[in-house]
Amino acid sequence: MRHIKVWRTTGTGRWCLPRPGRVGGCCSRPAAAPQGAFPDLVAAAEARLPVGLVLDGELLVWDVEAGVLSFEGLQRRAAARTRSAPELAAKLPAFFVVFDVLQFDGRELLDLPYVERRARLGALFAEHALTSPWTLCPMTTDPAKAREWLESWTDVSGVEGIVVKAMNQPYQPGYRGWYKLRRRDTTEAIIGAITGTLLRPQLLLRGRHDIHDRLRPIGRTVLLRPEAAHLVAGSITAADEDHPWTGMRFASTWGSRDALDVTLVRPELVAEISAETAVDHGGAYRHPVRFKRLRLDLTTRDVPRFEAEPDTAPG
Repeated sequence: MRHIKVWRTTGTGRWCLPRPGRVGGCCSRPAAAPQGAFPDLVAAAEARLPVGLVLDGELLVWDVEAGVLSFEGLQRRAAARTRSAPELAAKLPAFFVVFDVLQFDGRELLDLPYVERRARLGALFAEHALTSPWTLCPMTTDPAKAREWLESWTDVSGVEGIVVKAMNQPYQPGYRGWYKLRRRDTTEAIIGAITGTLLRPQLLLRGRHDIHDRLRPIGRTVLLRPEAAHLVAGSITAADEDHPWTGMRFASTWGSRDALDVTLVRPELVAEISAETAVDHGGAYRHPVRFKRLRLDLTTRDVPRFEAEPDTAPG
């Protein structure tokens, strides 16, 4: 059996790409079986990967027209029907970044320490001359090199940070035995709404003006600490009837259909936030941000404009 085990950090679970003619039993969304949605990867696996192999990694999609990694493109491809999949594959080619090898030549490797599994993975790429769409994830034991990667590689859209693993650890399915370190940048946004009450705000919903001066939502904060909630409560004011977000629904979490119960406020206050680098093609942060402080010295015109990859500003 030849297949790939795909771990997606976007929270949609893992997929298997089985040998054609068999039904995948590890698909988190059986209706969107990857052998139909990703014929390019299936063909590449059949042509280049040895039988009896299980790889752990992440499935990525490149938007040819935009020239960026695209999570929205990944969603489109995952939901594609078999008939439309080849056309999408040309516009949104898929790539597989390999982190680990879990089975080789039919032998399970889960109990081996990571350093041995990594050596076998390197040998696999060398012996089979694996190239695109297969990519071996870089690895280093040098803290300075890891720091350089965290600071520079995360400038690339779609690259959020680094993962730290112990060299002697076995592979433990269902258990996160490693640490994910994401880069965070400090920037500004406009407070457009809150959850909770005007006296006790809980979350802040933030926005930025686009080139047409429309206030566009870019996400929400994590739960405010008591001292931060008290600070914000002393400055926010209930919105007028002409608030640009009147009638708008806000998802409770990224990609959720559940709506938050929000109170609109006058979009006059600027907040300094600490945000991870994961930004959707539409300009919204994929993960909740951290509230740092109010910027009473700034006006809403000083806030970066809404765009696909918001500029960051020093704190």
